[in-house]
Amino acid sequence: MAVGEQGIVLLSDDFGRTSRQSKQVPLSSTLTAVSFVDDRHGWAVGHWGAIVATDDGGETWRIQRIDTTEDRPLFAVHFFDRQRGVAVGLWSLVLTTDDGGRTWLQQTLAPPPGSTKADANLLSLFADARGGLWATGERGLVLRSADRGRTWAYRSTGYAGSLWAGIALTDDTLVVGGQRGSVYRSGDGGQHWTRIELDNKSSITGFAARGAEVLLVGLDGLRATSNDAGRHFTVSVRPDRLALTAALRTPAGTWLMWSRHGPAPQPSR
Repeated sequence: MAVGEQGIVLLSDDFGRTSRQSKQVPLSSTLTAVSFVDDRHGWAVGHWGAIVATDDGGETWRIQRIDTTEDRPLFAVHFFDRQRGVAVGLWSLVLTTDDGGRTWLQQTLAPPPGSTKADANLLSLFADARGGLWATGERGLVLRSADRGRTWAYRSTGYAGSLWAGIALTDDTLVVGGQRGSVYRSGDGGQHWTRIELDNKSSITGFAARGAEVLLVGLDGLRATSNDAGRHFTVSVRPDRLALTAALRTPAGTWLMWSRHGPAPQPSR
């Protein structure tokens, strides 16, 4: 499942070899993220604070929330099960639900250390094996919630730019990345962070992993792989410089990648 501009929702039943548009999507604004808890129940978020839901595997969608009085986009969503979910977005917007999205409650986020208000954009969400939820954002912010989005604790990476994506690996290992090829890794649950040299300045947009294998993708055709849980990466760049936006590891062990133009074809050699 992939979402994008103008209400695009692409479904694939063959691990990305072919895709088709959903039969019914009730909006045309940009969708930025999607989360499924099983093969039928999922949610997508996007501009105008939109949240849409499906219970038929993404074939049809219905609006749960939208606010056209201000374009305060939601950039990420994560559901723990069919009832409990979190969405985050512009100016530290945090929304939670305990009823499958029928109602959404806005949470008040405390200011980060050294600031008087919480107004940084929150750009991604990812969960760890212990049920914790992580968010990345502007100003090098990484946040963790242990209560499904109601309260958050800040973790300092020492970075001043935007972190666009992150992933939790086994144990307490986290890897986040963002502007100008910036990658940071923590082996102790976010308490301390180490910058990982990537030898590339293209911004990072997404991560995928299986065990200690990690793939990151980014702008300008950036693709980098690690076999040691993010301690070191080997960089390659697509010849066509296609901007990559997301990645996924299939059960067969292959990497799938998406771009601003849809599923990314394997570059010709």
